[in-house]
Amino acid sequence: MNEAYIWMSILIAAGVSLLVRTLPLTLIRKQIQNPFLKSFLFYVPYVTLAVMTFPAMIEAAKNPVAGIAALAVGTVAAWLNAGLFPVAVLTCLTVFAANWLTQTV
Repeated sequence: MNEAYIWMSILIAAGVSLLVRTLPLTLIRKQIQNPFLKSFLFYVPYVTLAVMTFPAMIEAAKNPVAGIAALAVGTVAAWLNAGLFPVAVLTCLTVFAANWLTQTV
């Protein structure tokens, strides 16, 4: 790759990033009243985080079954109001147990 192509790619990426951040500020001047749009914008960061995190959780373990089991255990523990540390410990133990069980079988 030549240097001009790299600099042009960096400038285009910076321009698109700036445009995505500044365009809503310039086009939407008043407060959003539509409840659907407000709830959509409220949940966008959570959905984005989930889309990036869940596949990584499943693929991080040696065995995808262990990752899915840890995801299920962590979800149930969090649903039952367990704290962050207990959920992390339970999911780690689940991956360890699932990997151990699949190796011994």
